[in-house]
Amino acid sequence: MIRKYPVGIQNFEDLRKEGYCYVDKTELMYQLVQSGKYYFLSRPRRFGKSLLLSTIQAYFEGKKELFHGLAVEQLEQEWNTYPVLHLDLNAQKYDSAEALRAILNQYLESWETIYGDEKKDRAPEERFAYLIEKVSRTSGQQVVVLIDEYDKPMLQAIGNEPLQTEYRNTLKAFYGVLKSCDKYLRFAMLTGVTKFSKVSVFSDLNNLMNISLSSRFASICGITEQELHHYFKEDIRLLGESQGTSPEETSRELKQWYDGYHFSDKSEDIYNPFSLLNTFAQRQFGSFWFETGTPTFLVELLKHCRYDLNRLTQEMAMADSLNGMDSMEENPVPILYQSGYLTIKDFDREFRYYTLGFPNKEVEEGFTKFLLPHYAHLSSGNTAFELSRFVQEVRGGLTDAFMKRLQSFFADCPYELARDLERHYQNVLFIVFKLLGFYTQAEYHTSEGRIDLVLQTTDYIYVMEFKLEGTAEEALRQINEKHYALPFASDSRKLFKIGVNFSNAIRGIEKWLIEEK
Repeated sequence: MIRKYPVGIQNFEDLRKEGYCYVDKTELMYQLVQSGKYYFLSRPRRFGKSLLLSTIQAYFEGKKELFHGLAVEQLEQEWNTYPVLHLDLNAQKYDSAEALRAILNQYLESWETIYGDEKKDRAPEERFAYLIEKVSRTSGQQVVVLIDEYDKPMLQAIGNEPLQTEYRNTLKAFYGVLKSCDKYLRFAMLTGVTKFSKVSVFSDLNNLMNISLSSRFASICGITEQELHHYFKEDIRLLGESQGTSPEETSRELKQWYDGYHFSDKSEDIYNPFSLLNTFAQRQFGSFWFETGTPTFLVELLKHCRYDLNRLTQEMAMADSLNGMDSMEENPVPILYQSGYLTIKDFDREFRYYTLGFPNKEVEEGFTKFLLPHYAHLSSGNTAFELSRFVQEVRGGLTDAFMKRLQSFFADCPYELARDLERHYQNVLFIVFKLLGFYTQAEYHTSEGRIDLVLQTTDYIYVMEFKLEGTAEEALRQINEKHYALPFASDSRKLFKIGVNFSNAIRGIEKWLIEEK
C-alpha cells in the first residue's frame, strides 16, 4: 500500500477521510480545550498551526467519526456540538488597506448568509460582535472562534509603517470583540508566527493565555523523536534504501537536518514536520521548509539594525522578550526566534534568559546561503556558483585564487556603510567562512581588534589573521609571534599562513601576504 503524506494538507477532515498519515496530537488538543478558554499560539510557518485549528474545529463540531482510533476518542464522552467561526488570514496578499477589509468582509458575508445580515452596513468589528451573539442565541450554544495566521497582514506590511498602523487599528478592534463577547464564547484561539504586543493588537486581549513558550504544549505542533520512530519507522527504512544508508544512519541524518527546535525551556527536541514529510515523500534530503519562504524582510531588518551576524550562533534573549516583537527595529532577535530561524538552546533560571542558536542544518545552511548575496558582492550573481568555486579553490590549495575571490566579495561596498565598515567586514567574513565550514573544517574567532581563522581540508591547513587599518605584514607577524600554527607542527598537510589587511579607504581587502610551511 502506497503511503500518503499530507504535504500541504491543512484540513483535518480531508486528511482523515483520504487516508493520509497523521501524527496523533489529539490528547494534547483535548487537554488544551478542557483546561482553558482563550489561547494564543505562536509557531513558525508550515509547522502545523492550521492543521491544529482544523482539528479543533472538527472536535467542536462533534465529528466523532473523524477521530476513530485517536487518543481523544477514549477521552471525550459527550461529543457536544458547537457553532464554529473559523477565520483564515493566510491565503491573501495584503498590499493595501482594501485587501484586509476585503478578506474580513468575505468571511463576514459568508456567515451573514447563514445567520442574517442585519448589521451588514456597520464596521467589521460591530458585525463580528453581532454575529457571535446571534449565532449563540440562535443555536443555543456558545460559539467557538478560531483565527489562523492572525498576524499575516502586519507581517506583510513590515517596512510600511502607515499601512501597518492601519492594519493594526483594524485588527485591534476586530480581535477585541473576543473579550467583549465573553459570555457568548465557548473557546477562542489565535495562531500566528509572531506576537505583536504592548500598544498593538494584543493590548486589549489580556484574557488570552499565551502558550507559545509553554512546556506543557511545546510539542502540540511538530514531530517529536518518539513520534518519528513510532509513526515513520518504515519510512525511515525506505528513505535509507534510496540513500544507501542504514536506518540508524538515516535517523542520524534526519536529526541533523530537521530536528533541534525547542519551544520552551523544558521542550524535547521537535522536528520540522513540513521538511520531514517532504523528505519521506520524495525520499531525498533537501531544504524544503527554507525554500518555501525567503526571509527577505528579516535580512533587511538585520542590516537596518547593524546586527552582528556572529551572534547568530549563540544569541541571548530575556524570557519576556521572546513573547513580543514590537521593538524589532531595535532588536531583531524575537522575530528571528518566532519565525523559526533561531531556537532555544539553553535557559538560565536564575537570571531568566535564553541562549538561542540555529535549530538544525537545514536552517543554518539555508539562512547563511541566503545572507551571502545580501551582504557580499557576487560578480556572477549566483550564490551556488560562487560558493562552489570558492570551496574548490580552498580544497585545491589555490591561495591567491581564493583570496582574490574573497577580495571580490567586498567590491561595491555601499557608501551608506562608510561609518560602519568594521561591522560590515565582520559580517561578510562570518557568512563566507560559515558557508565554508559546511564543506571544510573551519574555526572562526573574533575579539577586540582582531579576527583569526583556521581552515582545514584533506590536504591543506590555512591559518589566517585579519587586520583593519593595519598592514598585512603585521597580521602575518602576529600569526608567527603568537604561534597560531603551533598545533599543526607535526601535521603532514601543507600549511599556509595568510595575513590580510582591510582598508577603509578602498572599503575592502587592501593586501594579503602568504607564507608556506
